[in-house]
Amino acid sequence: MSLVMERGSADTDRGAIARPMDATSVRIGAVALAASGILFVLYPSLRPFSDEVSLEGAQAFASTAWILAHTLAILGFILLVWGMFNLYVILHRTRAEHFVLWGWGLSWLGVGLTLPFYGAEVFGLHAIGQAAVRQQNAALLDLANQIRFGPGFTIIIVGLLSLAVGAILVAVAIWRSDGLPKWSGVPLALGFSLYIPQYVASQPIRIAHGLLIAIGCLWIAVGMWHESSAGRGETNHG
Repeated sequence: MSLVMERGSADTDRGAIARPMDATSVRIGAVALAASGILFVLYPSLRPFSDEVSLEGAQAFASTAWILAHTLAILGFILLVWGMFNLYVILHRTRAEHFVLWGWGLSWLGVGLTLPFYGAEVFGLHAIGQAAVRQQNAALLDLANQIRFGPGFTIIIVGLLSLAVGAILVAVAIWRSDGLPKWSGVPLALGFSLYIPQYVASQPIRIAHGLLIAIGCLWIAVGMWHESSAGRGETNHG
């Protein structure tokens, strides 16, 4: 049974009027989610990796690649919650609505708490790296840990935990749906559940982690696109 039929049945039971799904909006959301997955792969692929205690680390911080990689990560988080909102549009008034609504809300909260840390990473550490290179003083890199493990550290931990719970709830919603691929939410949930541990991993492992998130995002996006096509044929129910 498609999500459209299920939504129509639910509306009939409630005596409500089902409104046609905005296929264009949902498809844009699917593209946003797919793009988010790709950005989570590009981020660790382009990010310079170094010891971060020597002038080599300073050069990594000071590089354009450092700014580009972290900016792509920021965009990836933003596009993720955009895509999740349109997933909610698809699952609205279905038995999965409660889960996807809470999943989207917690993910939104998590992204909001995570992005300030990434802003400090991309701009704060870049400025420190430039100063260290200019003065040829690697000791300045000690400031990087003060930024990373200062008050903002607690905020990003709470944010990423919230995002992990949100992704798990989204996966549950997808599993309970009748139209989306049931397993498509599992890579997404697993990827964001492992987001904190992957920070201490090597670049290849972090790229593999990004690929895990990308698989989930792309898989869900394909399902959303298919459901948007089904939604165009939805009619009103009295």
